[in-house]
Amino acid sequence: METGGVIDQQSIVEVEIDALRLTGSPRLAGERQEHIEILAAAPNPLPPIIVHSPTMRVIDGFHRLRAARLRGDTTIVARFFDGDESAAFVLAVQLNVTHGLPLALHDRRSAAERIIDSHPHWSDRRVASITGIAPGTVGEIRRRLGSGVTAPDERRLGQDGRMRPLDGTAGRLRAGELLTETPGLSLRQVARAAGISPETARNVRNRLRNGEDLLPRSRRRDREAEPGHEPVTEARPGAGTAARSAPVSAARSEPAALRRAHAVARARADAAPDRVVLVKRLTADPALRFSETGRSLLRLFAIHAVREEEWEAIIGNLPPHCRGIVADLAVQLAHMWSEFAERVGEDVAQIG
Repeated sequence: METGGVIDQQSIVEVEIDALRLTGSPRLAGERQEHIEILAAAPNPLPPIIVHSPTMRVIDGFHRLRAARLRGDTTIVARFFDGDESAAFVLAVQLNVTHGLPLALHDRRSAAERIIDSHPHWSDRRVASITGIAPGTVGEIRRRLGSGVTAPDERRLGQDGRMRPLDGTAGRLRAGELLTETPGLSLRQVARAAGISPETARNVRNRLRNGEDLLPRSRRRDREAEPGHEPVTEARPGAGTAARSAPVSAARSEPAALRRAHAVARARADAAPDRVVLVKRLTADPALRFSETGRSLLRLFAIHAVREEEWEAIIGNLPPHCRGIVADLAVQLAHMWSEFAERVGEDVAQIG
């Protein structure tokens, strides 16, 4: 749901301040007085506020409106939004996450609860992209609210506006087979063919490369709990009844295509050069060193080219009160890098 761009296209009008309502903010603790005073003293005009046309309720710009009142203004510039109340709240969260004074973590979690309640068919990633928290956190909130019990064939609306099955087990397995049989396929091609999102296709590809099970642990537990799903057992010579009923490893019970995929992925992972070595190799490339964009890319890579023990030291020394924000930022940056990798990979495939 990308409404920010649509709002920017709306006409700017002057509105009487006394006609506006200040209710329903996603900021639970209300406005910050020091921020209001800073805005009131700003020498330049402030951006227009966003107002819900049917109710005249302020969607975005609570601090700017209070700053205008503090200055003694009687009117304020605004843009109008015509959607319903639930859409107005989603827009309020979306705008407050991406600009101005950011919402606190507990504000974003509370907003996610409300959006899950009003838009239960939205995927965790879609809600996460609006509220600025991790998809896993949205899933936890959904389960806590009792919204996690779903029909096997239930579908949810993703970030790209497409409806997909909530249980992506079959899609993940199909994606694994496609990536094994045709490694040159782009993530978007795999996603379309397997009926999953590009992000899930990326996760499957990463799991293949690392030699991991294609299904997350929670999915494997759900699959094993399905009626009629018998754990595969193996008898060992000389073993008793208990030994004969012991489950075989996940690799033994996988389809042959996926066993081959995991073997290839493990070989690739073992042969992959160390990322620090790769960054040094790129740094020596004149095509990157002598262009502005190349140097920018090398600087970004250099920041990430730290050893495992350095990451552990950073994690171990993070102040507790910062961990939530750091985790959310890391997830957002990881999504940006993943999208960057996908686009670069697709360009390489086209050149090849």
